[in-house]
Amino acid sequence: MSINADVATVDTEGNEAAPLLGSRAVEPRAKGASFASSVFNLMNAIMGSGILGLAYAMASTGIVGFCILLVLVSSLAAYSIHLLLKLCDQTGINSYEGLGGQALQKPGKVLVGITILIQNIGAMSSYLFILKSELPATISSFLSLDHPGNAWYEDGRTLLILVTLCVVLPLAILPKIGFLGYTSSLAFFFMLYFTVVVVVKKWSIPCPYNVTTPPDTYQVSNSSDSECTPKLFIISSKSAYAVPTMAFSFLCHTAVLPIYCELDRPSKKRMQNVTNVSISLSFLLYLVSALFGYLTFYSRVDSELLLSYGAYMPHDVLMMTVRLAILLAVLLTVPLIHFPARKTVIMLLRGGRPFSWLSHITATVAILGVVLLMAIFVPDIRNVFGVVGSTTSSCLLFVFPGIFYLKISNQPLRSSESIGAVALLVFGLLVGTLSFCVIVVTWVQNP
Repeated sequence: MSINADVATVDTEGNEAAPLLGSRAVEPRAKGASFASSVFNLMNAIMGSGILGLAYAMASTGIVGFCILLVLVSSLAAYSIHLLLKLCDQTGINSYEGLGGQALQKPGKVLVGITILIQNIGAMSSYLFILKSELPATISSFLSLDHPGNAWYEDGRTLLILVTLCVVLPLAILPKIGFLGYTSSLAFFFMLYFTVVVVVKKWSIPCPYNVTTPPDTYQVSNSSDSECTPKLFIISSKSAYAVPTMAFSFLCHTAVLPIYCELDRPSKKRMQNVTNVSISLSFLLYLVSALFGYLTFYSRVDSELLLSYGAYMPHDVLMMTVRLAILLAVLLTVPLIHFPARKTVIMLLRGGRPFSWLSHITATVAILGVVLLMAIFVPDIRNVFGVVGSTTSSCLLFVFPGIFYLKISNQPLRSSESIGAVALLVFGLLVGTLSFCVIVVTWVQNP
């Protein structure tokens, strides 16, 4: 399989092989993933569960402030992908780790590989931890109140092992990321359903809502009307949470190049169109869900939007279905995140050797085993990986693309793209430092 006549051939795992030069004919290849399938996969990699925290980010920055930051972050994310694709086209290298090796020699390749592993294993563990915590309660909410307690489906660990063996493992063991386009499309429609329900529920909950009233009873409290007035700009200590939250909500860079490798009729322009469509649709869903979530709860919005609905309308059937849909979307994101992690392990351990089912299956089972054990036995995994992820995410999203372009490209430093690469590097360092400090302070205040 090859990207084009100027790009390296790759094996099933996306490892780079010798680049093809000039306009010589490329070897025949099977039909790649469709444009739509690639868009769904990239959107699934972008969104994950990030959609749940953006209403809180808007409540911390104001509507206009949030929109400015969201446009800035999404534009920088798209630009960093543009630089990665341009470097792939220039060098014939089609893996993130390979670009690290080209820019910083073998230490760069190892550094990028370790960073991807930490980020993706942390993300998968966090998602499985969410499933372990939330899935039993979600299932129980659909059952009658007089159902017997201590049932097997109320044990989060048992459910987690079952869904990992029955859903995650079969999807993760697939040899090509393009096969996940069908499940990624389901995840997208779950996110779309969530957004539509958030819009609809705006008119079902009066503001301000009196939390002392019985559940499912809607009464206006004696609070001042100012609580129900949207703020355009907000600057407070909570505003520091907004930029890292938005930055991490657009992290998809470890999946971009594997998707590029399997794209049907692959070219830089075609993959850039996939990126632009995916980021634009994600931007739209992010903005609508954050806006209407904020206009529903205003300053009372929770850091995770579903928790706000759970507090105000715990037995609403529509919200229970949304909760299940989000959990299924999170579940279907895990195999997609697993693919770059496995590719990194195989590349670091086996180099550019031909595809081997033994290595493929062994790496798949080993990574999922580590992730599953961490999700089951670590009591609060999100705090641990919040600190580590604050640095790895910033590196993958902003810092590495900027450094790689400056090291590999022959463009002068004063060129527009070199200036953009420097801006990415500076912004990434600021976001990483800010998010690290915010998470550490939060951890200290709420151990």
